[in-house]
Amino acid sequence: MTTFDDRERAFEAKFARDEEMLFRVVARRNKLLGQWAARLMKLTPEETDAYSKAVVQAEFEEAHDEDVIRKLLGDLTGAGVEMDDATVRKAVADQTVEARRQLIEAQS
Repeated sequence: MTTFDDRERAFEAKFARDEEMLFRVVARRNKLLGQWAARLMKLTPEETDAYSKAVVQAEFEEAHDEDVIRKLLGDLTGAGVEMDDATVRKAVADQTVEARRQLIEAQS
């Protein structure tokens, strides 16, 4: 039974690590998305910092990408930046890849 228990603990540990990494990737991605949108809205460095934190916070209100997409799209169009849903979704995908790359690089 020891081998089975060891495997079970290993699977649980891997699951916990994977969930932690996913959380970190999403938080980093949202920060990067906030910076991306802030550049498009031509915000100051201080405003960019505050805005990227607000985008990260949007994920915590309702843990779902749609909330972040809705926030970004609304804020960008509200600031007079021509933006569509497909462009925001592409930015989400691109920044997810970048966030994962940054986190993996930081672990090395």
